[in-house]
Amino acid sequence: MLEQKIDQHTNVLRRELKTRHLTMITIGGSIGTGLFVASGASISQAGPGGALLLYIVIGLMVYFLMTSLGELTAYMPVSGSFVTYGNLYVEEGFGFALGWNYWYNWAVTIAVDLVAAQIAMSYWFPTTPGWVWSILFISIIFLLNVISVKGFGEAEYCFSLIKVATVFMFIVVGILMILGVLYGGAPTYWYNWQVGDAPFVGGFTAIINVAMIVGFSFQGTEIIGIAIGESVNPSANIPRTMRQVFWRILFFYVLSIFIIGFLIPYDSAALLQEDINKITISPFTLVFRNAGQFSVATIMNIVILTAVLSAGNSGMYASTRMLYTLAREGQAPNIFARLSKRGIPCNALYMTTIMAALCFLSAIYSNQKVYLWLLNISGTTGFIAWLGIAISHYRFRRGLKKQGYSLNSLPYRAGLFPFGPIFAFSLCIVIILGQNYQNFLAESLNWNSIITTYIGIILFLLIWFSYKWYHGSSLVRYDQMIFKKNLTKNTY
Repeated sequence: MLEQKIDQHTNVLRRELKTRHLTMITIGGSIGTGLFVASGASISQAGPGGALLLYIVIGLMVYFLMTSLGELTAYMPVSGSFVTYGNLYVEEGFGFALGWNYWYNWAVTIAVDLVAAQIAMSYWFPTTPGWVWSILFISIIFLLNVISVKGFGEAEYCFSLIKVATVFMFIVVGILMILGVLYGGAPTYWYNWQVGDAPFVGGFTAIINVAMIVGFSFQGTEIIGIAIGESVNPSANIPRTMRQVFWRILFFYVLSIFIIGFLIPYDSAALLQEDINKITISPFTLVFRNAGQFSVATIMNIVILTAVLSAGNSGMYASTRMLYTLAREGQAPNIFARLSKRGIPCNALYMTTIMAALCFLSAIYSNQKVYLWLLNISGTTGFIAWLGIAISHYRFRRGLKKQGYSLNSLPYRAGLFPFGPIFAFSLCIVIILGQNYQNFLAESLNWNSIITTYIGIILFLLIWFSYKWYHGSSLVRYDQMIFKKNLTKNTY
């Protein structure tokens, strides 16, 4: 059975994504509203020092996840890689649950992006009904994905380029302000790092809460594991992309957080506002405005609209390929495995579009409690996907060692094994389970709050164990793992 799965992964999707596409898709997947808006909330809750520390630590975790994914994808470059690796190196039910949760995660994210796009457009067209923009944008995203994979890649390249250029300009302007070159520049030395409870604010509770926000900001980097199945010469491109992308992402994030914490007090009224839909509270907007830049709200509204469309475009691509892979694995109806003449899994794309539209309608018309559950399932699933990468890589390596294969025959090898996947796995567990830990310390448990917070975990386990019970699947033993025939054995 596993041998057949290895053979069937000769990918039939068209390989049209180049290294520049992969690089910008990965960078663009992680740079979005999480950095442009939520970074302010991170600093206001944990202080400049706490936020900076968390971005560094979680950035390190993402680095290990990226190298783990890089090793797996260079060895077996397939679209929807999480499902395949989960099936082959962990357990079929695990891969099944991982795939369906990831598909649902991005379908819901598209719906959230449609709502955010309405908010951005209302800045210029306050009287136009929001649903008009949602129909327009979901149609654009659909067309970008249905034409060709190269069309998706070029669109995402342009979207990401705008975001990267904005962050780069922000860093330059911020440094000039710190040096006192621009108006509204540096406070007296490290004043904002010393005022009040700074640099670390809120204690352990704030650290846990902000860790979830920071983690969400980095989510999207794993999309490279989906896109790699349609890339040109993946074995050569993956190592190059992995080496370049992480350091660029960490550079953008860490420098941006440092500059925001240096120039804006953590207790600033703007950062403490709860309505994250207001473009004026973006710390990027505040810094540009303090620098005396004109029309900054309009510029940042364009950038955030670009980030929203980019996220929706990536989400449509990722969820479509995940549903396609589930069908190829025999874990979804076979109709979703069919490809168009252009090599696009159109049936999977249609289903994903319908799901996104339904989730969008629930955001507008359904009970708010139901929609909150959808959002929590979506958010937690990103961390579950990271857990899946760490577990799959750890067991993949252990299987290689158990069967005497040489690591030198791998196209790309992640360093610091087994520390990397163990560190990533442990930190993900702490963040996921620590979301609402205060509730368990209260005199009486608020079960509604607990279920709302952990609904994503509950759903994942329900899907996993239902599959396991129905199909009788079991953990793949190390000595029974099937590997590709081009690997070599150790000679000692």
